[in-house]
Amino acid sequence: MKEGIVINEDSTAEELAPIAKAVNELLVIPVTMRSKNKKGVRVEKGEVIDYEYTGPILERALEENRLIRTIPTTGKYARMPVIVAPVRNRKDEVIAALGVVDVVGTVDLGAVFAESVHVKKYLF
Repeated sequence: MKEGIVINEDSTAEELAPIAKAVNELLVIPVTMRSKNKKGVRVEKGEVIDYEYTGPILERALEENRLIRTIPTTGKYARMPVIVAPVRNRKDEVIAALGVVDVVGTVDLGAVFAESVHVKKYLF
């Protein structure tokens, strides 16, 4: 039998963990993820820190079914820029939310890459 990852609105934190860990390893920033009906995971430095995680912006993205870029005033990542995206099924219904701490939101990329034409063509 083939093994794989399938998620839905009732996916558990354990089922979501491989996706959140992969995003964390790829971006090297804190990642959170939860399904619509169950709490999820918080991953930092390649390790799951919490298997019962939720946050105000994850919940808002689930409710509003839209991408949210903000700085939360409460929760584990209060006062830090975050981006949370809904994960949708084929019917465009929200089934989960995936969030990251927006380290890019804290940096003036234009100033950092002002001299690099090659990098600018991919970022701007």
